[in-house]
Amino acid sequence: MEHPYLFLTSVFGLFGLEEWAASHPHVTYMWLAMLILIVFGWLAGKSVSLVPETAQNVFEVLISGMEEFVVSITGEEGRKSYPLLITIFLFVLVGNLMGLVPSLYPPTASVNTTMALALIAVGWSHVVGVWHHGFKYIKHFLGPVPLMIPLFLPIELIAHMARVLSLTFRLFGNMMGHELVVLILLMLGGMFLAPLPVMAMGVFVALVQAFVFFLLSTMYIAGAIEEAH
Repeated sequence: MEHPYLFLTSVFGLFGLEEWAASHPHVTYMWLAMLILIVFGWLAGKSVSLVPETAQNVFEVLISGMEEFVVSITGEEGRKSYPLLITIFLFVLVGNLMGLVPSLYPPTASVNTTMALALIAVGWSHVVGVWHHGFKYIKHFLGPVPLMIPLFLPIELIAHMARVLSLTFRLFGNMMGHELVVLILLMLGGMFLAPLPVMAMGVFVALVQAFVFFLLSTMYIAGAIEEAH
């Protein structure tokens, strides 16, 4: 999808990289999303105090609440995966919200970005499974009866690969669809008034899609931790 104007494309143009930036917007805006998270993380860490103020109280409640939510699904073993899960959630949320800012491109509207995130989330669930069960983790793929292994093994392998595709295309489809709708309204109705209702809905969609990605990743980890039946 071609955008009429992207801010970072012009910035990279100062260094003779305009053509590369125009053809890889998901990469440049992924870097921007990471930079935003690093800067805000540094500022948040710098402002932490033993006597928390209102903003710190709010963020502590949100972060600790999400952690307890993960633990309620995965058990105590899932607490070790929470730093990765909250990082994915924040990156997806920031990437989604970037699409609401004129001249910015949401990196989550690219299938390359969403597939990379999906591979990390699903891949980590298998790492947790091997870490927790050792070699016995393979029982998750073999079914309940040894005679059924030739049937269950390919089915389970396909199902786990489908998890990657599900995470990839759910996030990509929703964010790309929102981008297309806003772009069409911008061309038909002007710069400010026409897309405002869609952009307001976009904030809700951005939050929901980030949480859905977070929730499904948590459930995959929970499935890897539980004993095979």
